[in-house]
Amino acid sequence: MARYASRPATLIAARRLADNPKAGFRAISGIMLALFVTSVAVGVITTIVANRGPAPVGSTDAGTVSTVFDEKAASVPDALFAELRAIDGVRSTTAIREDPDLMNGGEGGMIACTDLPSAYGRCADGASVIEVPLGLSRWRESASPATVWPAASLTLDELRRLPAVSIVVGTDGSAAAIERTRTVLEIAYPTFWVGPNVPGDFESDFANTLRGWEQLANVIIIASLALGGCSLAVSVIGGLTERRRPFSLLRLSGAPVRVLRRVVALESAVPMLAVAAVAIGMGLLAAHLFLRAQMDYRLIAPEPRFYVIVVVGLAACLGVIASTLPLLERVTGPETARSE
Repeated sequence: MARYASRPATLIAARRLADNPKAGFRAISGIMLALFVTSVAVGVITTIVANRGPAPVGSTDAGTVSTVFDEKAASVPDALFAELRAIDGVRSTTAIREDPDLMNGGEGGMIACTDLPSAYGRCADGASVIEVPLGLSRWRESASPATVWPAASLTLDELRRLPAVSIVVGTDGSAAAIERTRTVLEIAYPTFWVGPNVPGDFESDFANTLRGWEQLANVIIIASLALGGCSLAVSVIGGLTERRRPFSLLRLSGAPVRVLRRVVALESAVPMLAVAAVAIGMGLLAAHLFLRAQMDYRLIAPEPRFYVIVVVGLAACLGVIASTLPLLERVTGPETARSE
């Protein structure tokens, strides 16, 4: 500011900040801390919600209902398959059998290649039995026709002797088809390890909880900026009181009151805006590093309302600064500059 100053107010404010940077930072340290902490929280929450929300509408996952039995069944009754297929909107029904080699890194289940619905992928070349997850889609991966499932080392006869551990029902994604399928499966298997669910059910509930925390973070931003603005006002008034005589001498030497007001405004506003930008940037960087290290996610920028809240809060702080400026004319004058 001092190097590129073209007006007296900018030069005086810059010299004041350079001579006493601690005082300048102390006035806005609360704002900096609040913006840093909430930027980290909002960045992390926004990214997790985006990656762990419900399955996209119209996708295969959004229309898939699966359940994992609490007790293994020798086979799934044909009557249950018939009842499920009779539901309007059901496109496929698949029984997944237990993978006997699960502890050695298997997918968790096995099915005959001919039983794999095309919407969930295809079999490896030459395979008659394949390894698949219990829900026909891997963790953190979406169901896709392009997925190639690995061949299993079992024959069809050996597969039929394995117990069934889950059922996967593909629907058109309509609420009626999904809920009717849930009802049929819950009646057929009232005890289950994982109840009839659509991929993203748990993630959707978790995302809703995180959205509540995000709202709390926004409230904290508003409250912190309000408190920071009050602290800033106290600091500005304290600075004016301490410098009544220097400002009075400047007025006697011909400096207009508007120049002195500009000095006070620059001393307060420039550090606050600069530190706010740095705090938000460092907060989002910290969130990105955390997400990459712990969850292998890339940071997704917060929604525009976050920036709107920050801008409105900083504008309110600037308003608080402006509200203290009329005091300058009252505390400075010839009587203050008089030496006893």
